[in-house]
Parts: sequence; structure tokens; C-alpha cells
Amino acid sequence: MSCGCKTSGDSSHSCGTKSANGCEKVDSCGNSYKLSVFDWLSNINNPTATQCDFVEVRFKNDRKHFYKNVHNLPLHIGSVVTVESSPGHDIGVVSLTGELVKIQMKKKKASEENPLKIYRIANQKDVEVWQQSRAKEEEVKIQARKIAYALMLEMKVTDVEFQGDGQKVTFYYTSDNRVDFRQLIKEYAATFRTKIDMKQIGFRQEAAKVGGIGSCGRELCCSTWLTDFRSVNTNAARYQQLSINPQKLAGQCGKLKCCLNYELDSYLDALSDFPSSSTTLDTEKGRAFCIKIDVFKKRMWFAYVDRSIAWYDLDTAEVKRLIALNKKGEKAPPLEDLMVNDTVAKTVDLIQESNIERFDRRQKNQGKNQNRKKPSNQKTASKERPAPPAQSSNNNKKPQVKSGEQQKSRKPGSVDNQNNNPNTPNPQKKSRKNFSPKRDENA
Repeated sequence: MSCGCKTSGDSSHSCGTKSANGCEKVDSCGNSYKLSVFDWLSNINNPTATQCDFVEVRFKNDRKHFYKNVHNLPLHIGSVVTVESSPGHDIGVVSLTGELVKIQMKKKKASEENPLKIYRIANQKDVEVWQQSRAKEEEVKIQARKIAYALMLEMKVTDVEFQGDGQKVTFYYTSDNRVDFRQLIKEYAATFRTKIDMKQIGFRQEAAKVGGIGSCGRELCCSTWLTDFRSVNTNAARYQQLSINPQKLAGQCGKLKCCLNYELDSYLDALSDFPSSSTTLDTEKGRAFCIKIDVFKKRMWFAYVDRSIAWYDLDTAEVKRLIALNKKGEKAPPLEDLMVNDTVAKTVDLIQESNIERFDRRQKNQGKNQNRKKPSNQKTASKERPAPPAQSSNNNKKPQVKSGEQQKSRKPGSVDNQNNNPNTPNPQKKSRKNFSPKRDENA
């Protein structure tokens, strides 16, 4: 029996039944758990006739063990098997087979003497009992927390795991101090009617079991690929020139982030070429001390003792030269003369996407276009009508006629302000528009 995706035996397994919450059959899919190992030897034929008898079986979250296939069962990744446990039996999912298991056993220092055995491939009854036990875990965890709180114990029940046959339940808890849970075990045994096993874990192991999203936006390293927890101290943050802020340096477990150790060796190699941060320079204008170090630009910032507001950046090679001068008893030149002047190249934004004010420009242009007044019909009419010819003398001016009388005196075929020849064509006949009569202001 295996996951319903039909490809659970393949190393490049991509479960076809996955959803937003993971695989639909997460209890039986070997690739839906944390800290999975990629089998890069799956497509390589074994050169030797003997095959590895051990397989890696995974249980809830990150718990997994190595078992021996004493009955030579046809197992593959994703097979649900019934394995030996104390007491009774447990049910898990095969997560790794083949020669790669030997490498993992050597890496985790697992002994091949007196190994646990695989009984059989789980049948339908085993799987039903297993799923019923798994369905009760969340309810049992909430009830266990209430009992611990009633007994006023300084502990937190992080996770609950039932054995495959339901004969034993394991409570994982975290606590800063030693907890006397003798009365607690009696309460648990009377409430849950099964064998009780208590296991204390650290806060990092708790984050690995629960999982989550880190500040970088990715899933937690401890719940995906990080198998060992190395000690992290604040010196790692100091070497990387980070601010000692507990809120930024701490992860979800409340401890320092494991990723502070990832680039620590690179920073230590780069800092080996730097002078000491406690270096002081004796210059002509007084003594100067180091304030800041830039590992990437290989520069050091100095400031005078009496004027610590002004900072001057120097290259590491220049700082070494000044230290050599001080050792000879000579004073170094002023820091103003040695300061590095960076010429910032002005970039040209061709597509104008990096400027934030581009949105304001568009709004301003749109506002100007909306406030701009449209030309009235009178103005358009004055543009389309030809201007009347100028009179030769002021004596020939005709008396002004009101607009109403002027419309009455017009004839349908007459043309105003044109030549007296009736045969001249009217240029406005082709595109004649009805405009309202222009009002005379002197009337």
C-alpha cells in the first residue's frame, strides 16, 4: 500500500494528489514529510549482487529510524510497513531504500547490530487503527495542556504522537527547568488509558516539528533540510557587522537564527586581511580611532578623538601603510587628504520605472487636461465664418441693425458681406451649420 499518486516509488516523486495543505494522503505519502532525502542513486543499477537490507522508515514529522528487511519484502519509497516497537508494533512509511541507506546510517552513526525488524507490509486493518490514532492526537494535545496547566507545571506540551497500534502515546514537551511530572503521568494514564512516554525537546526541535515561515519568506531550514543544530552566539553577528538586536537576530524558536553560521566562515576569511578594529592612528591633527568596517568594499571608517562626528573612510591598504608609518615614529597625514572620494555613476532610467514621482506626473497632467476649457461654439463659428471685408472710409458705415431685424431682412438666397454678383457661389453651402445668432453687446 502506498500513496495514491502512483509514483511514490520514484525518487523524483511529485505527488499528483497534492493540494494547498499538502498531499491528500499525507499519512501514507513518503514524500510529504520534513527532512526528506533525495535518492540520487535510484536510476543507477547496483554493480554488486548483494543489496542493502536496511531501509529508512519515517514516522510523524521528523522522526525516522532504520529497520532491517529480514523477509526480503518488495519495498519502495512510500510503502506503508509494520515495524517492531516496544511494546507492540508501529506503522511508518518507507522514505529511503537502496545503497544510499548505508551512507545515511554511517552519517548518523547508526549501528547494524541488533537492528529493529520490519514485520510485514501494513494491511487494511493496521492502516485503519493507525489513522484512528492519528485523528485523536490534536484533541489529546489540548487536553494534556489543560492537565499540565491545572497542576501548575512550567512546561509546554508541543506535540503528541500515537504509536501505530495505539498502545503507547508519546508527549513532546519543552521547559527551561527540570519538571517533576510524576503526578502528571498518573493523570495522563488515568485519562487516556494507555502507556505514557514523556520526551523533553529543545526549542529548536520544537520549531522543526511545528514548522513555519521565516523572516526570509522561506520555510524554516530546521524543518526542511537542516538535520543538525550547531551552537550560535552573538559573535557571529558581530563579525558580520550586524546590529545586536534580539528581535531581528532571533528566529521563531526564540534562539539566534541558524543562518548566522552560514556565511560566518566567509566573513572570517575576509576579516583576516583587515587590521584590528581597535586600531588607532596618530595623525597630524590628532589621534583617530576606527568606528566602522565594510567587509565588501574593504574600507575602514576613522574619526578624530576630539571630533567624532566627522567620519573618513580609508582603504585597508592605506590603513596598513599608516600603521607602518606610526610604528616608525612618523605621524600620518590628515584623514581629509587620504579619504576616498567615490564617483557615483549617474544611471539613466530608459523606461522610467525606477522614479516614484512618475505617478504624480500622470495625475498632474490628467488634472491639467480636465481643467482645460473646451472652445465654445461661438469661437468655432467665428473661425469657420469668413471675416467681412474692411470698409474704405468711416463715412460709409451703415447703421447697426439689431440681430432680430437682421435675421428678418435676410432672404434665403442672399449672401451677406459678399460680392453683389448673385452668380458667385456661396462657400458655406457645402458645410453649413446652424449656429445661434451672435448677440450684439452695443444693442
